[in-house]
Amino acid sequence: MESAKTTQQFMEHFPHLLEALKTSSALEALPEMRDWISKVVEYNVQGGKMNRGIALVETFKILNNFHTSDDELKIAITLGWSIELLQAFFLVADDIMDDSHTRRGKPCWFRTNNLGVKAFNDSILLESCVYQLISSCCKDRPYYSAILDLFHDVTMKTAMGQAMDLLSAPGAGEKPDLSQFTTDKYGAIVKYKTAYYSFYLPVALAMHMAGLDNTNLLKRAEKILLPMGHFFQVQDDYLDCFGDPEVTGKVGTDIEDGKCSWLIVTALSGCNSDQRQLIEEHYGVKDSQSVAVIKDIFRQLDLPKLYSEYEESSYVEINRLINELPDLLPSAIFHGFMAKIYKRKM
Repeated sequence: MESAKTTQQFMEHFPHLLEALKTSSALEALPEMRDWISKVVEYNVQGGKMNRGIALVETFKILNNFHTSDDELKIAITLGWSIELLQAFFLVADDIMDDSHTRRGKPCWFRTNNLGVKAFNDSILLESCVYQLISSCCKDRPYYSAILDLFHDVTMKTAMGQAMDLLSAPGAGEKPDLSQFTTDKYGAIVKYKTAYYSFYLPVALAMHMAGLDNTNLLKRAEKILLPMGHFFQVQDDYLDCFGDPEVTGKVGTDIEDGKCSWLIVTALSGCNSDQRQLIEEHYGVKDSQSVAVIKDIFRQLDLPKLYSEYEESSYVEINRLINELPDLLPSAIFHGFMAKIYKRKM
């Protein structure tokens, strides 16, 4: 099966990625940092599903009808790992800001090695590694500048989404401003914080590599990939509350953190005055009893059923968009994404 082969090729490249980072010119004057870079990368980049990086490689293969040279495949895999490094950069910083406890079934990086907030510098190191890798694999390629621009642009968009998310959440000792939790605000947060780097970036990178950098084609891909990102984040929000931590690998904290999630936005649009008062009293309170009150309201409002209906209707709509694509953008790319996220439990 081609997908299994791609995953194997991708995972087998990880030692080469580490070696490229450890021998980069940036570390020539600081050899003592090589072991630390390895430690940071190994702990934070491995352990996930690697969907973003593998998706880039799979997309590139499909765009080239599965006829790629060894050099081209190596570049695609390296760029895929660059996305995973970017993801690790976001996650290390995000866990510090959210005061999270677990990530991918193990303690968050800042809770290891007695690091605390010092781990934030490691998130910066991870981002720096992205550009070391890109330079090492494709500096002489005609698409190098476009790929750099794309990474910078998507990183900026993601940071803005994270800022919107953080600014909509309450400060220490404060209650969330529920008037901020609107459908439009939620959609903007999701679009910028999640959809661009998780869905658009892998496909756009593969398209640039394959020479399909036509603005219209990129827009057609974006028109599908951003709704997919929204779909994915709604799933994430639902699993944060109703998922099994043994399966998801993390303990959800959106309720006690007062996050602007799909669940709370949907609940606020359908609750009665008594439920609204309870939400105002208990949402964003770091107390297990308050969390239980909010979860009970979510169940009273039948949010698990509404989520299931949303998942089905979104799946149908996204597939409709896929089926309208021009031949230059094979539908297999986008159906592959949906196969990985539809009905996911983690």
